[in-house]
Order: sequence, then C-alpha cells, then structure tokens
Amino acid sequence: MQQNQAFIGRQPILDADQQIAAYELLFRHDNSIDDAAIEHDVQPWVEILLGTRDGAETQWMLGDKQAFIRVTPPALLGSAMEQLPAARMVLELLPGLQADAALIQRIKTLREQGFRISLSTIEDAGLLALLPHTDYVKLDLNKLGVDKALALFGKLKGRPVKAIAAKVETRHDFEACQQAGFTLFQGFYFMHPETLAAKVIHPSYAVVLEILNMVSRKAEIREIETAFKHDVALSFKLLRYINSVGFGLSSEIQSIRHAITILGYDQLYRWLTLLMVTAGESTSPPALMKTAITRGRITELLGAGYLNKRERDDLFIVGVFSLLDAMLEMPMEQALDKLNLPDAVTEALLKRSGVYGPFLQLAEACEGSDAEKIRVLAESLVMDPEMINKCHIDALSWTEGLGI
Repeated sequence: MQQNQAFIGRQPILDADQQIAAYELLFRHDNSIDDAAIEHDVQPWVEILLGTRDGAETQWMLGDKQAFIRVTPPALLGSAMEQLPAARMVLELLPGLQADAALIQRIKTLREQGFRISLSTIEDAGLLALLPHTDYVKLDLNKLGVDKALALFGKLKGRPVKAIAAKVETRHDFEACQQAGFTLFQGFYFMHPETLAAKVIHPSYAVVLEILNMVSRKAEIREIETAFKHDVALSFKLLRYINSVGFGLSSEIQSIRHAITILGYDQLYRWLTLLMVTAGESTSPPALMKTAITRGRITELLGAGYLNKRERDDLFIVGVFSLLDAMLEMPMEQALDKLNLPDAVTEALLKRSGVYGPFLQLAEACEGSDAEKIRVLAESLVMDPEMINKCHIDALSWTEGLGI
C-alpha cells in the first residue's frame, strides 16, 4: 500500500434507536480514476489499523465499535487476515464466491478466531450456501425494493443471523423496516434526514443561538452572563466544561462571569458551536452529530498551513454547521437566518465556494471516500495526499476521544 494514497470512508451502521452499532470501512487509492474503486484487499487494513498512532490499533478509528470490511476470496484465504484484530472485524463476503469445502472450512476457522461474517446479499447462490456460517446479512433496499427486502427478511426469522437494512434512503423505508423487525440499518437517510417540515428548535438551542450571536459581535461579558442564566442546564455545562481536567486550573471556577473571562470570545464561540450538535434534547441522530463534529475537525486541520488561527476556527464552524440543515430539518438558508456568521462562512455553507469552500468540499470528499474528487481538490489546493490522509485519521481519532 502506498500510504500517501490511502483514503478511508467510514459509514455508520445504526441500531433501532439510531445509535451507532458499527462502522463499514471503505479503502480507496486516489492516483487515478481507475483506482477510485473500493479496495477489497486485506493488507491495506492491516497497515492502517495496526500501523498508525503508535500501535493504538483500532481505537482511533472505531472507538468501541466493530468494523465491517469487504473481502474477496483471495483476501479471505490469505495469511494477512490473521494480522487483523479479529474481535473487532466483520468480514463482508462479496457475490461470486464458490462455497466449496475449503472456503467453508476457512470461514469456520476465522469465526473460531473471533471474526464475524456478513453476506452482502442472499440472492447469490454461492453466498446463500454460506448462510449457516454467517452472522449478518445485508438486504439492499435499492436493489431489492422494500417489499422484496421485507419478504426476504421474513424468511430469515428463526435463523441465528442478524439482518441489516442497507441503502436506507427515506424515512418511509426506515419506518417500514423498523416495523418489520429490523434492528440494524445503514444508508444515506441517516446522513441526510428527509425534510418533511421545519422543526421547531428546542429552547436550549434558542439560547445557544442567542449567545453565539452575542459572542460574534463581542457583546459585554455581563450581557452574555445574563443570557447564560436564562438556561440552568447551559450554565451547568459551561462550569463543568471549564472545570474539566483538560483545563488544569488550580482552583474550581464557580461563576459564569469568571468562566467566560477565562475562555475568551474565540474559545467560547468554538465551545458553543460544538454544543449546537450535542446539547439539549436534540432529536438529531447521534451518528449525524458525530459526522458533523468530525467534519468540523478535518476541515479545520486541512486549513493548517494555509490560514491563520482565526480563519481555522471559522473552518471548524464551517464543517460542523455544514450539516445544520439536516440536524434541524430545514433549508440551510433558513437555518443560517438565525446565526450572525461571517460572510465567508455563509458563502461556504450555502455555495461551497469562497476561501473556505474548497476545504469543506475536500472534507466531504474524504468522508465519502470520493477518490477522484479528493485528487482534483488536492491538486487545486497544492496539497499533499499524505497530509490529507493524516488529517482525516487525526479527525476521526479526535472525535472518538470526545466520547460522544
């Protein structure tokens, strides 16, 4: 594997409560359009999962979750497989396999070692023969249609296998599968919730928005302090944050005014930005919140060496707020009406243009493992692919470290 051409896509697999249960990992090369296809070899994952971050293994990318990776027969039978952390790996078998005695024995051996097996379909004759040796089955709603997927799901009932509703793209599909009894889901619906009607923002969000605007215009500290006192939970969160171990303060901060003074406008604004996607009783899926925060971090990291500290703070806000329309289930223009953001930030969010636009586009391309778009944007920014990959890995690690 050429490390400077490794790009990782990570899509969550969610449970019925839309909590992250696992991740599907995609690996691609970006050196040409032909290499933009998803890589199914195992060796790249050995190098990435076991050869990064000083031997921290999978923690930086997966947290406490399992990883689904796609494998071909040669990869499945190869010696590199044993180098992966078996207890964290779900091996997704692709169509075209011949379920002979050697393959079945290999799968049995891998399962005994702790690996789990997933089938990408049960319409393929070779894969269907492996069903007794399988832990998961994916039912692709795009290929099958909802009705056929539900019918196949019904045939799986009573078997010791978990079905995953894959390619879930609408609220209707999600609810139909949930009602049928699916407990695992994957698809763009969870990244881009369908907009049915503008959602009323929870009161705690209204306070956060109000204070964000105060901080943006450098309002008097006493004015900001008063706004905090309108929301007891928000005041509690601020004091808990400022008194956390990370700040290393010698004495506990007990007043809102003191906390605001210590943080300063820039750091307070950054903290409130994070709070927009983690505080209150938001109904946004946890996976969406995590994606927004990761996107904010990678966008910020990509700007290092190009922009100053204040502009990189803006990049973080651009990344986090780029999913604000999905989180609030309203058009981006309407969501931004409530915020007093710099023009450059607004331009990036609405048009993916301006000084910040290319960095946001690059973050989104990394997130989706869009190899060709990464290559084009890297060239336009005169950016080293190895550096882009490092930013992506560091952003994933940073978000997992937050414990969200």
